[in-house]
Amino acid sequence: MNISAVVLAKNNEKTIGNTLKSLESFDDVVVYDNGSVDETINIAKSFSNVNLIEGEFRGFGWSKNKAASYAKNDWILIIDSDEVVDSELLNELKSKNLDKVCVYKLNFKAFYKDIQVKHCGWNNQKIKRLYNRKTTSYNSNDVHEDIITDGLKIEVLKGNVEHYSYHSISEFVIKADRYSTLFALNNVGKKRSSPTKAFFNGMYSFIRTYVFKQGFRDGYVGLIIAYSHMVTNFYKYIKLYEANKELKK
Repeated sequence: MNISAVVLAKNNEKTIGNTLKSLESFDDVVVYDNGSVDETINIAKSFSNVNLIEGEFRGFGWSKNKAASYAKNDWILIIDSDEVVDSELLNELKSKNLDKVCVYKLNFKAFYKDIQVKHCGWNNQKIKRLYNRKTTSYNSNDVHEDIITDGLKIEVLKGNVEHYSYHSISEFVIKADRYSTLFALNNVGKKRSSPTKAFFNGMYSFIRTYVFKQGFRDGYVGLIIAYSHMVTNFYKYIKLYEANKELKK
């Protein structure tokens, strides 16, 4: 394959081994580590096709573009360090005649621990992850980064990426704090916020996930996800409110 797989990593010793095993067919896998203190780096080093880069993190958009700059090929496949490429997608990547003016979406299956999440808005996700770096790149957003597709075609590939994003409730708490902080830093002075906005954004997020997106059908896992969405959105806007207040001093 004339495709380089690019993986951002930090303290992913629980999942990165399975991620890299699913990418063993790639000649070039870039693992861009930004400060792991667990076994992530040693696990990455154990794979002969991995080019390990230890670099800084400046938000997800900038960091993904930086990691892609170390790839040997112009076709870039972005895979997170808690994701696994299945055999159907791998065969599709091997046989597909890629078009430089096209950005490709991948199908995602989401899991909490080993439980597949079939609702909550986590099902049937199709995310842009394969692109030619001579044609486009990621935008510079710290969070909610995306591949720029202005004037380009978009196509969905066959197969799936299995996403094992959370293995404990504590990980929901950690990510809620991290993502809400990045959101506030990225939007301070640009967006308005208030305690009222934070409260109603959080409540609406819970209702949307648990009721409208039928999270209740995922049992206790759906409740965890809906509550996590509520907390994340509340903290996003309350942190932005505080950051805007500090900016005016």
